[in-house]
Amino acid sequence: MHIRIPATLALTSLAIGAAPAQAVVTATASTTVRVAPGAEMSRYTLTVPGTAVEIAMVPLPAGTEGYPATFRMGSPGGEAGRHDDEGPQVEVRVEPFWMAQLEVTWDAYDEFRRAYAAMGGKGIDAKTATAAEWADAVSLPTPLYEQDSAPILNGMGTRGGYPVANITQFAARQFTKWLTMRTGHFYRLPTEAEWEYAARAGTTTAWFFGDDPAELERYAIYFDNSAYDDPTKGHPDFGAGYRKVGSLEPNPWGLHDMYGNVSEWVIDAYRPTQYAALGTAGAIAWRDAIAWPTTVFPCVVRGGSWESEPEQCRSASRLASTRDWQARDPQIPKSVWWFTDGFHVGFRIVRPLAEPDDAEKQRFWESPDEGLQDVIRAGGKEIRVKIAPAAGAGGAPR
Repeated sequence: MHIRIPATLALTSLAIGAAPAQAVVTATASTTVRVAPGAEMSRYTLTVPGTAVEIAMVPLPAGTEGYPATFRMGSPGGEAGRHDDEGPQVEVRVEPFWMAQLEVTWDAYDEFRRAYAAMGGKGIDAKTATAAEWADAVSLPTPLYEQDSAPILNGMGTRGGYPVANITQFAARQFTKWLTMRTGHFYRLPTEAEWEYAARAGTTTAWFFGDDPAELERYAIYFDNSAYDDPTKGHPDFGAGYRKVGSLEPNPWGLHDMYGNVSEWVIDAYRPTQYAALGTAGAIAWRDAIAWPTTVFPCVVRGGSWESEPEQCRSASRLASTRDWQARDPQIPKSVWWFTDGFHVGFRIVRPLAEPDDAEKQRFWESPDEGLQDVIRAGGKEIRVKIAPAAGAGGAPR
């Protein structure tokens, strides 16, 4: 029973060298947007040969026609369904980036998971590795607890385009690091501001299609349309669940499932008064708007999910992660990779046009939480490995 529960690369001409041989990028659209003298952005599809990774990336060239350089993050006081943590609205200045057209699927994420078995439980030793060796390495997700998760995932779906779910923010961050090492291009989670900018697609209404929740079913898998007629499908407790990514209509910028299906991790910590702390004196840079997390919980997920009400799927709606999502995990300490009750939580990736320095990359990939770092460094079933670059890899093309 469904129970209502509260709530290919055609890039810039600035390329130097070649991409790593193991990364293939193929143009998927002829439209190219010039974002600066000598700099252009196009859609592309990233694939990693020998794997199921195939991620279509959509350019969001902020500051060009049709893509505003700034936007108002948060919701106005009179918006139906609004919560106090969505205000006051803040003007944020955004820089060009690509965003995945779809949420990351199990098919893609499982390639990352398989690396764990391929390593045979052997990784670098935190006691003997240098700081640089440790920083360059990637932690790999431990096996999922099948006894608990298998009955749920059998109903929810994990093959052929279903979104990965039930993973922690750290798991999503390490996937983006692994993908970066495999491809030579910098990928990460979006910031909360970038996510909302992409979801709004230049609009100022509650949803990108307007203010009428009756239209939501065209664009989102949410509470009202996520139930299955077949009792063997969906989450066994609810008879409902996510659907294959891209099943419904996209937003005006070509992004699917920005509302519903699975809620999406962003990099930010959840702070209910974050917008008030940012101030309203003028536009602030997107970096200055980030609430960098210092602990595992609470962080922000956006967009609502298959179990959300329409108002929880609004562009400005925010949800804080909670330890309740892994309350049934019997391990001490609990998994840094998996939840037990987070089958509504997934993610999508972004790639900034301007690649940052190494320090900022690490800040997007790694958690500063001391307890989490203790788990990763302790060894045992946790392994961290160096992802060797492909022979002949050069500078990432723009």
